[in-house]
Amino acid sequence: MSTVLVQLTRRSFGQTMRKGAWWLPSLLTFIVFGSFVGYSTWAAFQGEHYLFTKGGAHYLSPFYSPELIGYAASAWFGDKTGWMPAWLPTLFTSPALLILWAPGGFRLTCYYYRGAYYKAMWADPIACTVGEPRSGYRGEKKFPLILQNLHRYFLYLALLFLIVLAYDAYEAMWFTDPVTKQAHFGIGVGTIVLTADLICLSLYTFSCHSLRHLIGGRKNELSKNKTQKACYDCVSSLNSRHMLFAWISLFVVGFSDIYVRLCSMEIWTDFRIL
Repeated sequence: MSTVLVQLTRRSFGQTMRKGAWWLPSLLTFIVFGSFVGYSTWAAFQGEHYLFTKGGAHYLSPFYSPELIGYAASAWFGDKTGWMPAWLPTLFTSPALLILWAPGGFRLTCYYYRGAYYKAMWADPIACTVGEPRSGYRGEKKFPLILQNLHRYFLYLALLFLIVLAYDAYEAMWFTDPVTKQAHFGIGVGTIVLTADLICLSLYTFSCHSLRHLIGGRKNELSKNKTQKACYDCVSSLNSRHMLFAWISLFVVGFSDIYVRLCSMEIWTDFRIL
């Protein structure tokens, strides 16, 4: 049998034989995901305009939920100025900084987002069959990328956060009369926004690869348990659209904070539908 030896030459950074705009998906990911990270970081350090109560409403930004410290009337542990150390800069007393690491960690360690921002942010690789800026490969077995394995634990926290967000959506359906102080059911634009945020984040969380494994991936014969098999099939169906849910939930959660913030600043008006 005759053999032919082919010598492979490593491509330099950006070198490729691909035609077309192969760089466009990575560029769009860099702009959109980078903008979200930048805005959410800015919003987390603000520590204000995250709660809208005008007209008896109660809209809490998902970036600040649960509100552990903050406004004395709504925070779990009261006013932050009551027990925060005096030497701590005001910039670092934002309620969002106490909780945002959990949903942020869940999204940053997401299996889909890893592939997306590895390409867009680190060019590792920038695209298939395109030259990389580095010659070695370390994988996710060394620090810091070994921390990506914490994704399954961030999932547990994300499921708990959904319960809190469900309560926030419920609170957004009740409006307090300024005279009688009685709460009555109602629907405002903010109610719809926060409910949509809950739905989109739930779809993103319930389509998670780790949840799929948690439900049925450990079983050799899943079909023997009909209930578990049905749950596994449901999550698998959602999992096929995980990328779609990831981007939709990113836009909606960011818009939810923007909506509450601008209403609180009286730049936007929250219209009452019911």
